[in-house]
Amino acid sequence: MKHEEGECSAGPLIFSFFLGGLIGAGVALLLAPKSGRETREKIKEFAGEARGKADEVIEQVKGKVTSVVEKGKEVIEEKKSIVATAIEAGKEAYQKEKGRLAKEENV
Repeated sequence: MKHEEGECSAGPLIFSFFLGGLIGAGVALLLAPKSGRETREKIKEFAGEARGKADEVIEQVKGKVTSVVEKGKEVIEEKKSIVATAIEAGKEAYQKEKGRLAKEENV
């Protein structure tokens, strides 16, 4: 697969934003002027939300990987077919040339 210069895949970009948001929210929770209990509850809520978002990102990445794998399989099958056709054409050409040379020797 060809990647052009400047092209950016969505998966790493989404993950980067997610990771940045996760770190920023964690720091905000730790620096907020709240009691320990409130902070722990906020961290639990945040962890639940983060897990949900992570699951969404994982599903998106799985979908993209599956799509790329399927496209790769199609390309491989196409190339195998082309190579098999070329091999058969080469064998036929070899047999024709071999027959032509055998006729020349007998003449």
